[in-house]
Amino acid sequence: LSQELYNNRQVQVNNTYLADRFPDLSNIHCVYKNKMYQTKLFTTLLLLNVAGSIVSAQGCARGPCGVGAMCQETSGGRPVCSCPAGYSGNPLTQCIRAECLDHSECIRSDQACRDGKCINPCNGVCGINANCEVRNHVPVCSCPRGMSGDPFVSCRVNDPEQLCRPSPCGSNTKCEVLNNVPTCSCLPGYIGSPLSGCRHECESDVECGNQEFCSQFKCTNACSQCGKGASCARVTNHRAVCECPKGYIGSPYTECRAECYGDRDCSPARPACIYGVCKNPCDGSCGVNADCNLRGLTPVCSCPRDMTGDPFVSCRPFTKEDLCNPNPCGTNAVCTPGYDRTNRERPVCTCPAGYTGNALSNCVRGECQSDNECADHKACINYQCVDPCSGQCGTGAQCQAKRHLAVCTCPAGTQGDALVSCRATQSYPVARYH
Repeated sequence: LSQELYNNRQVQVNNTYLADRFPDLSNIHCVYKNKMYQTKLFTTLLLLNVAGSIVSAQGCARGPCGVGAMCQETSGGRPVCSCPAGYSGNPLTQCIRAECLDHSECIRSDQACRDGKCINPCNGVCGINANCEVRNHVPVCSCPRGMSGDPFVSCRVNDPEQLCRPSPCGSNTKCEVLNNVPTCSCLPGYIGSPLSGCRHECESDVECGNQEFCSQFKCTNACSQCGKGASCARVTNHRAVCECPKGYIGSPYTECRAECYGDRDCSPARPACIYGVCKNPCDGSCGVNADCNLRGLTPVCSCPRDMTGDPFVSCRPFTKEDLCNPNPCGTNAVCTPGYDRTNRERPVCTCPAGYTGNALSNCVRGECQSDNECADHKACINYQCVDPCSGQCGTGAQCQAKRHLAVCTCPAGTQGDALVSCRATQSYPVARYH
């Protein structure tokens, strides 16, 4: 280190800058790799690490830094030279502004910022024969039209037909190119591995499932042996057991036909033709214990006279609870089982607490339920806020409502019980004696 300084030139040793700008000093403090040393040199030393720290016996007033550099003094008066943000170079000689700091500082959208310069980002990025397009300073690689492959490695010309010539597939197969890949599949009616070869699906019934039989080298659903309109009851030994539906006639292996095609084909006992079968419309239409009567061909369900319930579900004898179900009372009214004057059971309708009105037609929620819900000069009577003075005081008395109560008083010149009657006060003349 000392030998290179004696040559009176600037050098870089172990990521540290040395300079010779200041007069010779006999004694200087030197910082090297974050440690303080004291040495005697005949050349002024100015040390700067890569981060830009400068330590010297001189201050910033002497102008120790290069063109465009910044100088700051430490608490000990030593200068520190550094390049401003966005600049690069040697702060002891010259700081040069970088062309860019990020992509946004490149004017052209097809350029990107790298190492402080705006360059074409496509250089050396994409593979052989690939196209490179810069979008928002980012290179995008793609294979040209008519070519395929990995655009970051290599693109090649599409030639789908050559992929199946010769065919890499086995016998009784079809080769087709899907997504630039030869794909093998068995021909219709053949099964097996398309790479090694395909064969007929079956040669006999034993090669098919329990519910299938071999027909024209294909395993077919055994129930397809049944005729038109027939149902497949079961399959035994690859053969279907076919049956005609109830009410249908004919051969189940050829064709089953309906018992009827209209009501005129049916008898009075079963007068309706329903889905090709003569039926009595009442069968299964009504609930338990319900009566069924036909009106034309329409079933009408009803509960017997001494029973109630849903005739489509079940009918049962009347109970006391049935008097109020459904509720025969008016809106918002409450129904309870009761008795009339002849002691016969009947529903009793009442308006619930807080409601007024005719329970047979409509109960309306009252204006109040307590005095606190009314103004001070009114009281809650029969769920309405009314004047409490009405009919409360005696004859000739005055009434004033206060705090929801009627306050009765006899007016001036009268006396008596204000709740009963107030009468005029009798006056007598005063005799004067002389």
